[in-house]
Amino acid sequence: MMRGKYFCGICKIHACTKGLKEKMPKGCPSMEISEEEIKELYKEEDLFLARQAALVESGGYCQKTRVEEIMDFARKCGFKNLGVAFCTGFKKEMAILYKILTANGFTVNSVICKNCSIPKEFLNLNEEEKVRPGTFEAMCNPIGQAFFLNKAKTELNLALGLCVGHDTLFIKHSQAPVTILAVKDRVLGHNPMAALYLAEGYYKKKLFPDDK
Repeated sequence: MMRGKYFCGICKIHACTKGLKEKMPKGCPSMEISEEEIKELYKEEDLFLARQAALVESGGYCQKTRVEEIMDFARKCGFKNLGVAFCTGFKKEMAILYKILTANGFTVNSVICKNCSIPKEFLNLNEEEKVRPGTFEAMCNPIGQAFFLNKAKTELNLALGLCVGHDTLFIKHSQAPVTILAVKDRVLGHNPMAALYLAEGYYKKKLFPDDK
């Protein structure tokens, strides 16, 4: 396949991280637009959120867990009404998270992925396309999760264990800013990065099918 227009992921220099503009390679996105022009994209709320995120990063770098950092971010932003869109497979984790967030003074609105109990047939799935053919299966309803959290006027939404694609729809329809607490990867214990760390070893044949 051809390389995309932007290729930071395979850049060997990453001069942007050191402020070395003179060493930025041809085609670097940083060379397409002036610093002042890109700064114009950060206005009002976006600039405020970016500042708080930077303060959370510096205040807890390599010291605080993601749960702690999310709470720090919410506090710095003045967010008290939090929403959580969670997967039914994370019910135990959701119960623990609820206790943590409420113990720290937050109001928590949580909506499960199977809300409204819509049969998967609505998606025009054949019986054999279900996870468990021959049984009732409620579809995941991420738009519903966003709908109800929007209705609750949450100020910051957390995604907890949503499936690939369902998280996409939830983020698309959420009116409040979204942060990810955890993503789903049942095979790797919800640690999808392990596939990358094992890409040249155990998972090589799966991830590089044409590599003989």
